[in-house]
Amino acid sequence: MFEKMMDSYKTLIIIPIIITLLALACITINGLDQGVELKGGSQAVLQLNDNISSIDLQNQLSHDLGTSDVKVTNNGDNQVTVDLESSVNSTTFANAIKGEGKVISFNSIGPVLSEEAMGQIYVAMIFAFLFMAVTVFIVFREFVPSIGVILAALCDIIIAVGGMSLFNIPLSIASVGALLMLIGYSVDTDILLTTRLLKRKEGTVVSRAKNAMETGLTMSFAAIAAMAILFIVTTIIMPEATTLSSIAGVLVIGLCGDIFTTWFMNLAILRRYIEWKHERKMRKYGIKQSDDDSSSEESKKETTPSQGKNKNNNQSNKNKNKKPKSSKKSNKRKNKKSKNKKGGK
Repeated sequence: MFEKMMDSYKTLIIIPIIITLLALACITINGLDQGVELKGGSQAVLQLNDNISSIDLQNQLSHDLGTSDVKVTNNGDNQVTVDLESSVNSTTFANAIKGEGKVISFNSIGPVLSEEAMGQIYVAMIFAFLFMAVTVFIVFREFVPSIGVILAALCDIIIAVGGMSLFNIPLSIASVGALLMLIGYSVDTDILLTTRLLKRKEGTVVSRAKNAMETGLTMSFAAIAAMAILFIVTTIIMPEATTLSSIAGVLVIGLCGDIFTTWFMNLAILRRYIEWKHERKMRKYGIKQSDDDSSSEESKKETTPSQGKNKNNNQSNKNKNKKPKSSKKSNKRKNKKSKNKKGGK
């Protein structure tokens, strides 16, 4: 199955491209919600006196404060977090509660701070990609593999943001941290693949790619399983841990997208790059070769150590079975001399 996938690698690259375009369409249509710490507003933590549903409290605060931009999150133990997109002073908010609970903490974030936070996020993402590109280029010193790694990481970020838009995960400080972590995960698998294909020489291109895929998918599935368990636990058992659930959700979406961008798109780019280098080498030395020969040249050129040992052993056995011609000629001369002596006598 893997061999068939490697033969049709030029068509497999379409799959991650389609997924990335769908993510961009989702971001364009649905938009991306931002947390209070990024878009500004107010956030309060309440300790409720009686059991009241989050929906009833949300409707009550929306009516009393005269705004529909109210979000209530249940933290457990009759404790809730209220997010307001508009800036409200603490006195007005306390009057709107009407004795339903006690205000534990109240924070207001102005538009100036939110714009500064968004600017810092953009700078962090740009520098992360910049340093990643420089590091990859220094390691491999080849333009095409470096571009493949950077392109795969960029597609992972777009897919993750598209998933955030689809599942209503807000862009917050926690989710931005998850996106930066995702860059590290993406570069890890891409460098693993690039190193196995370009740096190592034993085996064929297909065998090296298969070996890298087994290792990389094991790493990815382990990380996805860990983040999925964290997301389920924080959503069902610990609903107050919204930061952890946001990080886990973003990483699960991004790591699933990384499987397609690394093992379909980046693998296809590297496979075509290796073929191009081989074709250029053939043209340089003036060697004509058919398509079938060029596709199988790697496997003919590179033999495993065990195959080399078998060939040497077979050659040595043939040499042992062959009698040297010089020994046969010397035996004939000795026989002639002995006959001549007998005739003389």
